[in-house]
Amino acid sequence: MVREGSSIDKALAVLEAIADHHRVTDIAAATGVSKSTVHRILQSLVEWGFARPDGAGGYEPGPRILTLAGRVMSRFDPSRQASTALRALHESTGYTTHFGIRSGDEAVYVEKLEGRRPYQMLSRVGMSLRLHSTAIGKAILAELGDDEVRAVSGRTGLLRLTPDTLTTVDDLLAHLAKVRALGYAMDDEENEPGIRCLGAAVFDHTGRVLGGISISSLAMDMARQGLEELAPAVIAAAREVSLALGAPTAAVAR
Repeated sequence: MVREGSSIDKALAVLEAIADHHRVTDIAAATGVSKSTVHRILQSLVEWGFARPDGAGGYEPGPRILTLAGRVMSRFDPSRQASTALRALHESTGYTTHFGIRSGDEAVYVEKLEGRRPYQMLSRVGMSLRLHSTAIGKAILAELGDDEVRAVSGRTGLLRLTPDTLTTVDDLLAHLAKVRALGYAMDDEENEPGIRCLGAAVFDHTGRVLGGISISSLAMDMARQGLEELAPAVIAAAREVSLALGAPTAAVAR
């Protein structure tokens, strides 16, 4: 619903509504704008190319929306959009904070904020990471269907990196079910001996999983229980990053 008397708000509300609604009556109901005003706004949007008649008495998004979206996405930097939430998480926890994006059957670090500790993590921006053994990777896998997880695992193999690495698909799938229920994933010395990480998934503007964020520390510096207590902060930060990337609220409310 839009504020009474704000013509700009009304126009933007109608523009957004035509992504989900076609009939004037439905657009009016979704926005709280009168049908006569919706009709006038739609006529202007048609003239500008942001809407077009759908041939059945309704309206649909016009070609200019796609043109504008393409121009915006060509300059879109996920790391910059995520910066505020990542820095807030980093400041509140003091641990090394990562943002990784899925790239095929692996993920790649695109941002790293070093923790306020007398040690540094070996990770670096541009480094690839396995999905089955890392917090970010498992957070990503948990958002995929079991068949896709099996397919990824079949292509990459489940390499044993430490004594605690999950190396069978059945064990991985059972673990991912817990990740889905909790809303976060933990790497409990599964990727590197002596390193613990906690991560949560990040979603893009389509509602699909894009990657994840995580905090990391030496296991001796953070007990498992202590790290789990920070899960709400990590989940909240991942949600904020997702919203900054345009994710639908339904995707981040899971």
